[in-house]
Amino acid sequence: MTVDITINQIAKFEGQQVSVKGWLYAKTGKGKLQFLRLRDGTGILQAVAFRPELGDDLFENIKRLGQESSLVVTGTVRADERAPGIPGGYELGIERLEILQNVGEYPISPKDHGVEFLMDNRHLWLRSSKQWAIMRVRTTIKRAIIDFLDDNGFLNIDTPIITPAAAEGTSTLFELEYFDEPAYLAQSGQLYNEANIMAFGKVYCFGPTFRAEKSKTRRHLTEFWMVEPEIAFCDLDDLMALEEEFVAYIVQTTLKERAAELALLERDLTHLENVKPPFPRISYDEAIDRLHEIRDETDDPEQKELLKIEWGEDFGSPHETELTKQFDKPVFVYGYPTAVKAFYMEPWPDRPEVCKSVDLLAPEGYGEIIGGSERMRDPDVLIEAINRHQLPLENYQWYIDLRRYGTVTHSGFGLGLERTVAWISGISHVRETSPFPRTLNRMRP
Repeated sequence: MTVDITINQIAKFEGQQVSVKGWLYAKTGKGKLQFLRLRDGTGILQAVAFRPELGDDLFENIKRLGQESSLVVTGTVRADERAPGIPGGYELGIERLEILQNVGEYPISPKDHGVEFLMDNRHLWLRSSKQWAIMRVRTTIKRAIIDFLDDNGFLNIDTPIITPAAAEGTSTLFELEYFDEPAYLAQSGQLYNEANIMAFGKVYCFGPTFRAEKSKTRRHLTEFWMVEPEIAFCDLDDLMALEEEFVAYIVQTTLKERAAELALLERDLTHLENVKPPFPRISYDEAIDRLHEIRDETDDPEQKELLKIEWGEDFGSPHETELTKQFDKPVFVYGYPTAVKAFYMEPWPDRPEVCKSVDLLAPEGYGEIIGGSERMRDPDVLIEAINRHQLPLENYQWYIDLRRYGTVTHSGFGLGLERTVAWISGISHVRETSPFPRTLNRMRP
């Protein structure tokens, strides 16, 4: 009896006749043999066609199949440790083959293509084994995020996409007209989560956020997914302790569940295997001193210029990269200058020029994957900060109210999904971590 299966089930059916529905990923041939690499979304399987067993007509039809032809392949599962695929070690000896569609000239051939061509054909590029692996890693990271937070007492609360006010600065807002009023696509759900924690204690939102940043760097998208936990009765030290447990869980879960995909991506796992608490912690002041030392020690004029920085300035990619080279796992940098951070961050005691902020920097040049802080508790200090940032006070009255009716020490952070996927996957640009990325110059397909 023939059993319909998916490729990821293949190991359970050794010696049995099965049918697999999928698409032709690649094909090679020699003499009386044709080797088909079949993909079905769950894996990649080698299927072998032997002319004497299939007859000339079917064998010739197989030879004429084009890349991405849709097929139903029936045959017997054979164990062969040399057989490629995911999972490897098994192949299908073809006995019957139904051609649902024979594709002619497929736009994305095995030859090299430029990035812009591939992005124009993103709807097809997603079928490649590398993109397939990245998306599966992304899905596992999303599930690990949710599982960790749900298992640790957080409640998932949805926050608005359309808002009347900025959370992360007015220069990166996407403006739209909300009937007769100006409104914006949300940069963050954090402000609303600060209201939610006063009802539920620990909450998180997880969804798309938007930043109109005119940036072409490998770390930036204009639309990206972010998870934002917020916690009542939590200070900066508590927050860092939570973040390192959270990130370690995500990384170790992905290593366990996506070993085949990471191997396909040729990911060096050395740094990832070491992502376990505790993470090193340095202050912004110490980070500046370290950067000055690194800059003084280099003889490369270009590197000296890239690493130029003074106290009070925010870090760029070169600075974060050099800092992370000094550690064998992600590193916390805390206590940034108030002037380079968002308006709602709690001032450092006796140092109003510094705020209780913290960024988590991933190694290998991936930089900031988490930004967080203690939030302001004093309503008068918050009003002063809102005015200093020249924000419309009337849009934040409800947010100020949270400090008047039962305020407590509270903190939260945001983790960017795409940056985290890029880091764990070892991908150089975040555009490959989103199914259909939105960048400064791209909103199609």
